[in-house]
Amino acid sequence: MSVSRPIDVSWRRALSLHAGALAAVLCLAAPTADAQNPAGPIANPFEGRADVIDEGRSLFNQYCAHCHGTNAHQGERPRDLRRLKLRYGSQAPRIFYEAVSNGRLEKGMPVWKSVLGEDMLWRIFTFLETVQTPP
Repeated sequence: MSVSRPIDVSWRRALSLHAGALAAVLCLAAPTADAQNPAGPIANPFEGRADVIDEGRSLFNQYCAHCHGTNAHQGERPRDLRRLKLRYGSQAPRIFYEAVSNGRLEKGMPVWKSVLGEDMLWRIFTFLETVQTPP
């Protein structure tokens, strides 16, 4: 015959604390969606290339000016692209790339990647870097 004894209260408390600590460690150690798909900065392959700016301006005025204004001179609506660096800092290239590539249909921004391709997209961004509002 087995005799069961009640567990001491301090032992229960210690067991609960250890179980809680283990659960916290397991939650922190589990990979997150952000860790699996980091959303770090994307580099502009034409950054600093003055020879690309005029072509980027021309492409911008051809494809983007009807919503964002000639030479990006437009108010806040739909989005003032002269404020990308102010809004997004070092993430501006990634935000721009994702918005133009994938569109933002809920805000009226069409998908442009199949029309522009990466080369043209980055030429446009290179132009936009020259018209950014200073901080």
